[in-house]
Amino acid sequence: MSEKIPTRDVTPDSVGHHTPHAAASPGAVQQEMYARRRHIYVREIKGLFQRLRRSANWLLMLAFFGLPWIQWGDRPLIWFDLPSREFHIFAATFYPQEFMLLSWLLIICAFGLFFITVFAGRVWCGYTCPQSVWTFLFIWVEHRLEGARNRRIKLDRAPLGLEKAWRKGGKHAIWLAIALATGLTFVGYFTPIRQLVVDLTTLEAHGWSYFWVGFFTLFTYLNAGWLREQVCIYMCPYARFQSVMFDADTLIVSYDAARGEPRGSRKKSLSHEEARAAGHGDCIDCDLCVQVCPTGIDIRDGLQYECITCAACIDACDSVMDKMGYPRGLIRYTTENALEGQQTHILRPRLLGYLAALLVMIGLFAWAVSDRDLVGLDVERERGQLYQMTRDGRISNIYTLTVRNLDREAHDYRLSVSGLPGLTLDTASLRVPAGESRLEVIEITADPAVLEQPSHAIQLHLQSQQNEEIALEHEARFLGDVRR
Repeated sequence: MSEKIPTRDVTPDSVGHHTPHAAASPGAVQQEMYARRRHIYVREIKGLFQRLRRSANWLLMLAFFGLPWIQWGDRPLIWFDLPSREFHIFAATFYPQEFMLLSWLLIICAFGLFFITVFAGRVWCGYTCPQSVWTFLFIWVEHRLEGARNRRIKLDRAPLGLEKAWRKGGKHAIWLAIALATGLTFVGYFTPIRQLVVDLTTLEAHGWSYFWVGFFTLFTYLNAGWLREQVCIYMCPYARFQSVMFDADTLIVSYDAARGEPRGSRKKSLSHEEARAAGHGDCIDCDLCVQVCPTGIDIRDGLQYECITCAACIDACDSVMDKMGYPRGLIRYTTENALEGQQTHILRPRLLGYLAALLVMIGLFAWAVSDRDLVGLDVERERGQLYQMTRDGRISNIYTLTVRNLDREAHDYRLSVSGLPGLTLDTASLRVPAGESRLEVIEITADPAVLEQPSHAIQLHLQSQQNEEIALEHEARFLGDVRR
């Protein structure tokens, strides 16, 4: 027994939310709160914004598929080596001890997304989001194998035959090949892809390699081939909280209702001036803007959270306006203020605030990366006792040193101490392999006669013997008994 789907009468408001009404008003839109997915037959369209989107998509895919194959010396250009706990990004190598840099980078990306959203809405979703990029790629394959929109609809309604079988089978085969290449490439960022391909084909790869390649292959195939807009509408949290960052000056894709209404068909021979004189708006109600939308919405109903700002409807509408001899821009990138005839404020406090915070964080991050130490040193006093006396009457303090070599080469470090006259330590040097840490217990002694108080500040110096620029100083406390 099927359950009835609840519905409500809504009208779109100025920022893309829907405001419920007690009774349906003229122009109200009936919107289902939960709806069974209907297949969207996306129509292919050409235009300025689609050329920009396709160029961005191909560039991103070229970078994604190509970077793991590029070598940097004896390693891949980008390689997240989890077993060795090393993260190689171009010429730099990072270690788990520098996890704060990764957190900092993620915060920068978040503020960058906030800035872009306040300025131009969901333009990230339409042009660079991986879900959109791979979905458009799968749709492009669908167009090549099954034909234009009307032909695909006719093919789906036709009974299974030889032509339908090879077209559908070929499409899914290519989808799976793309998904497999995607899964293999993704794993290739964690395992050198050149050896990974050899190991996979010779069945010598680790079991987890097969699992993760299969996992990402499956979910790429499902997300880009089957779920598509459902990921953007129901699974992506960005679609839900984006409106919090919108304001009346945010650049969005909008339909100019004042110019387009009342919509309706008319003869092509009717000039723009004649159509306006006859009471027609510029919209000829061709529904082309709906047919090209990858999420299946009608932009004429107002801004909706499903809109990913890909501008396909703009290119479609402009092509119709050109054929009719009407001015372009019935659907365009604009702002709510501009649609209402008010001034648009591009440089506004919230946008400038995000920009200032973003620039400061980028500058500090770049400085931290360029000025980061290639050696780390932690010093911890022995907790069991404050100090002890040696046989020759000197006062001894025990410390545990943790030395981290953050360089790509092994280093021999020279250790020294200062801060009190006549300080000695029992360890003068230690060797630490590249990217590793070493714990060393050292003993520092001092003559009781130089102690003027129970606690003195001392400095431990660590100096690489291979590179004089790699040096570090750490302050510690030396405890002892004051004798006078």
